[in-house]
Amino acid sequence: MQLKSCCIYSTGVFAVLLLVAGISLVLSGVFPHLLQSVVKKEVVLENGTEAFEGWENPPAPIYMQFYFFNVTNPQEVLDGERPAVSEVGPYTYREYRPMEEVNFLDNGTKVAAVNPKTYIFQHNMSQGPESDLIRTVNIPAMTVMEKFKDVPLIPNWISAYMTSRGEGLFTTRTVGELLWGYEDGLLKMLKHFKPDLDVVFGLFYKNNASNDGEYVFFTGKQNYKDFARLDTWNDKSSLSWWTTDECNMINGTNGASFHPIITKNETLYMFSSDLCRSLYAEYVEDVTVKGIPGYRFVPPSKVFANLTVNPANAGFCIPAGNCLGSGVLNVSLCKQGAPIIMSSPHFYQADEKFIQDIFGMKPKKEQHQTIIDINPLTGIILQAAKRLQVNVFVEKISTFSQTGNVRTVVFPVVYLNESVVINDDSVKKLMVIVREQNVVVNIPFMVIGVGMLLGGIFMVLMCRKKVPEGSAAERQPLLSS
Repeated sequence: MQLKSCCIYSTGVFAVLLLVAGISLVLSGVFPHLLQSVVKKEVVLENGTEAFEGWENPPAPIYMQFYFFNVTNPQEVLDGERPAVSEVGPYTYREYRPMEEVNFLDNGTKVAAVNPKTYIFQHNMSQGPESDLIRTVNIPAMTVMEKFKDVPLIPNWISAYMTSRGEGLFTTRTVGELLWGYEDGLLKMLKHFKPDLDVVFGLFYKNNASNDGEYVFFTGKQNYKDFARLDTWNDKSSLSWWTTDECNMINGTNGASFHPIITKNETLYMFSSDLCRSLYAEYVEDVTVKGIPGYRFVPPSKVFANLTVNPANAGFCIPAGNCLGSGVLNVSLCKQGAPIIMSSPHFYQADEKFIQDIFGMKPKKEQHQTIIDINPLTGIILQAAKRLQVNVFVEKISTFSQTGNVRTVVFPVVYLNESVVINDDSVKKLMVIVREQNVVVNIPFMVIGVGMLLGGIFMVLMCRKKVPEGSAAERQPLLSS
């Protein structure tokens, strides 16, 4: 009897101890912190780690899609009417972007590399061949006209040359020429007076099978939050195109990698050489990609907002104080003086005036928003889509008859969708980590569950113990035969 009571009370003691231990583990977060410390040590850019291999040669296929805006009313535009365009595309390319010339620096705390990109046309994923013709703004001509519009006598001479060659505000070129380059007659003529002038023009000329300069990254060896963070680009720790130090900062990663242990309330910074600036993204919602949980981060509208909405963007107005409006960015200073304006596709999140100026603009969040879906534990990108639009600033220039009576507009030329989705092999590896995370995170709750079970058993045993068995006389039947 004494042994039985001892067992019952021992069960109760164990139940209390397990409950206290489980609750303490939940409140202290011991197991999640233990898992995070393991991940922090593994996610480092050094030879032999999976993080380095994935950074050096991204395993997931990357695709670049181009959508052109074909001008359907060129003569009416020259007569002063609203431009009308029709979207043509996609023209899809498989993108390869390995890190090359990798060189570790400062005892492994930094690593230098170049990131060449090669594009291979995917006919089966495209609307048509690269030989498809597109009518669009003649960017070399517009650039030359803007450059010389206020120079005495020169505009008349250039205008006469353009007239003799039949060149005007619009040109018709193949997809391949517009993207990767063609020899321009006007530039070829001007080269006689400026020998260092490149006679080839293309929206992504010299971008195929080439790199945009050397990057120096932090490896994350000293601090996990520094994983893949940029230290310098082309030997510079800041830019020089913009008018404030804040706007000239090179912040975050190159957008292809992020540090592990990401929280919902943090801001992810990244530098884009395409945009000639740094930008940032904020958490918007939880997502699941191929069964893997993730956080979706999106650049908020204030990233490209006018200075009246976001005063921090004042430095992006060039010349100083000359702001075009929200949702657009003048990058002419970093594009050899070409009047290039960047925006989101179809002027998504831009001022309404840019949408209304062009017939055919239909901004849609699902198709035109830039997104990054990240697994918060490992920092691995599950899915991403970088969506940007290349536009040209077009205006009437009185010294050039080629501009006619054109309205002053930000004219869309092409938008790109650079996308990636985690591959199946990486999903399998990440699924193992997710399962381990679920087990580790739930250990305290398992302990609490066992404690509650033992507590229930203890209560039952105590109740049974307190029920009197009755005397022998009481157990006799009331009526005897």
